[in-house]
Amino acid sequence: GGQPRNVQPFSDEDASIETMSHCSGFSDPASFTEDGPEVDEEATQEDLEYKLKGFIDLTLDKSAKTRQAALESLKNAFSSKILYEFVMERRMTLTDSIERCIKKGKSDEQCAAAGLAGLLCVQLGSGIESEEIFKTLGPVLKKIVCDGTASIQARQACATCLGICCFIVTDDITELYSTMECLETIFSKAYQRDRDTNGVSGTHSTVLHISALLAWTLLLTICPMNEVKKKIETHLYKLPSLLSCDEVNMRIAAGETLALLFELARETDADFFYEDMELLTEKLRALATDGNKHRAKVDKRKQRSVFRDVLRAVEERDFPTETVKFGPERMYIDCWVKKQTYDTFKEILGSGMQYHLQSNEFLRNVFELGPPVMLDAATLKTMKIPRFERHLYNSAAFKARTKARSKCRDKRADVGEFF
Repeated sequence: GGQPRNVQPFSDEDASIETMSHCSGFSDPASFTEDGPEVDEEATQEDLEYKLKGFIDLTLDKSAKTRQAALESLKNAFSSKILYEFVMERRMTLTDSIERCIKKGKSDEQCAAAGLAGLLCVQLGSGIESEEIFKTLGPVLKKIVCDGTASIQARQACATCLGICCFIVTDDITELYSTMECLETIFSKAYQRDRDTNGVSGTHSTVLHISALLAWTLLLTICPMNEVKKKIETHLYKLPSLLSCDEVNMRIAAGETLALLFELARETDADFFYEDMELLTEKLRALATDGNKHRAKVDKRKQRSVFRDVLRAVEERDFPTETVKFGPERMYIDCWVKKQTYDTFKEILGSGMQYHLQSNEFLRNVFELGPPVMLDAATLKTMKIPRFERHLYNSAAFKARTKARSKCRDKRADVGEFF
């Protein structure tokens, strides 16, 4: 696996997202400008693929820093573009590079390689190719997740990757159960620590427990109902203990998982009854109105917002519908299962989530959006509001909003006469 001589040395400039940005936007409807010059998309695609080939070669470099930068560049490209044919032709090479980086690399390199593995499966979708990748990388990821000597960050990234890859490759039910058991052994340790210390303390391993719990919850959403019932019986009475954790993200993860478990439990059994409902709602209400001064304001605001929704889900079986806009389309998130799935993929795709919702057939199938809506450049141009009209609309809206608010503001009341 020697490196070709004609590949240029890798630089920090190449590794940055800006390197990809001049290529990644041309097929994105949002990036179409009204008066922009004509762009040769075929030449742009060739230029992008040439760079990506160089990055793939550089994942074999002797320098760990160069390998990591190449992995990050590939991640940026995979999250911002649909590169199905390019990835399909090189999937075995990419899989070998990822496996080598996870096995031999240090913490940062392992994190980057695990992230790339998840994006590789997102690109290929739920087919035989993804199954082959997971057969190769699954055992490696599990080994790192369960390895107490590996860095927490690497174990955390591998746990997330394990959940996403297994979610995409759903055909083998025994593999699904095996992966869930692996993740359970990790986050269940948080229960044990709670019993030992009477309150979960925020240690460095908490971030690993959070990632394992969220990955496990994602896989629970695709389990058969009989298995869902078993998992609910095992964890529904243990999860509330994690609401006392010092780490705000663990409290939020536990709260959202509880809401999802209640939703699934009520779907499987209309007469579902939770014995400690009063105690649980009391805990949730306290977190939804938390005013402890020793906690950061940002954490408190985030926590209160989440737990107001969790409390409504547990008490009233209600979910506040969210609307996600991408291009000319809209998607409504109307349940906790859908929210958990959306949040997971948004975490790994980042700003590329909207583009993938428009163009990635696998993600569109997951969210039941149907086949991609094909819009040519002329249609997109007619849909776009001219800048001057947009300015007039915003000015009018601003004036109307100011008038409405001024009417609602309290006026100084007349004090009246004193007798």
